[in-house]
Amino acid sequence: MTNPETYRIALLPGDGIGPEVVAEAVRILETLKTRLPALGFAFETLPAGAGEYLRCGDPLPPATFERLRECDAVLLGAMGLPEVRWPSGVEMTPQLDLREKLDLYCGLRPIYLFHPEDSPLRGRQAGDIDFVLVRENTEGLFTSRLDPPSEDPDRAQDRLLITRRGAERIIHAAFAEARRRRRHVTLVDKANVLPSMAFFRRVFDRIAPAYPDVSTRRVYVDAAALYLVREPEHFDVLVTENMFGDILSDLAAALAGGMGMAPSADIGPRYGVFQPSHGSAPDIAGRGIANPVATILSAAMMLDWFDTPLTRQAAASIRSATRTVLADRRARTPDMGGRMTTAELGAAIAGSIPAPE
Repeated sequence: MTNPETYRIALLPGDGIGPEVVAEAVRILETLKTRLPALGFAFETLPAGAGEYLRCGDPLPPATFERLRECDAVLLGAMGLPEVRWPSGVEMTPQLDLREKLDLYCGLRPIYLFHPEDSPLRGRQAGDIDFVLVRENTEGLFTSRLDPPSEDPDRAQDRLLITRRGAERIIHAAFAEARRRRRHVTLVDKANVLPSMAFFRRVFDRIAPAYPDVSTRRVYVDAAALYLVREPEHFDVLVTENMFGDILSDLAAALAGGMGMAPSADIGPRYGVFQPSHGSAPDIAGRGIANPVATILSAAMMLDWFDTPLTRQAAASIRSATRTVLADRRARTPDMGGRMTTAELGAAIAGSIPAPE
């Protein structure tokens, strides 16, 4: 970083609605600079995504990758377009390439209910749903996505890889997260059927005693899907395999209003990438109605990750402003039944960031 409180942020707006929601997160960060003059940001916008592939033949150009490695963090919008695919038929996902190249093994997916009417569940109040899903990002069922295709035209196969190193570090990350919260960790696996998951559970059981101040629970993934709908308030931190985490993240987001309300962070030993959990939504791109809240809250996660008193204060200010604005049920974009534009909702949150005392 250029000085102790100025941070270089690589912006990867990407595809579809990505540029629109990233612009609102930048608006928030620029507002913070006026509220907290000791805090500074230097932004650099870099090309990546399916659109970049159509332009130059590479969705993550080497020059982009080298530049972002020199920055303090990456703020990503959304990447991929349904019609732009590799010869294998899968979509281009440079965000997954980043996880693997930068060893961003820890996926954090916080879920928080800001308003009772945002949830399809009856009887929940603001704050009743408040948990974090910790997803292993570099192993699991995603491991084989880059394997060469099968030579057998009548068969396809994927593998689910769990290594001791991968399991240990994501489980330790989950316990560390729980210590910052309400001190409870739920392991989500399929240990009754899959040997890889039984191994994952054994590693969890070996590590858990090292955290005597954190209570634990073990739940099969199918039961976890049920419990998340029936009793989400009972969860604090959930830790799970890559694909299970991918699926449960979307289910969890629906409990708090949808993908537009779901921020995320992909964190490794050195680098951090922060992005909304939603996709590029090309069907609404350019219409100015995308929900920017997930991206704005991802920027708050980035500030928490910098982990200084000033950046933690800035992150708290973003969340406070978001709570203030969303307390009014009318302050919503169309995905949540409102009429605000992307820019209007972003401006409302920026305007609610408190001035320093």
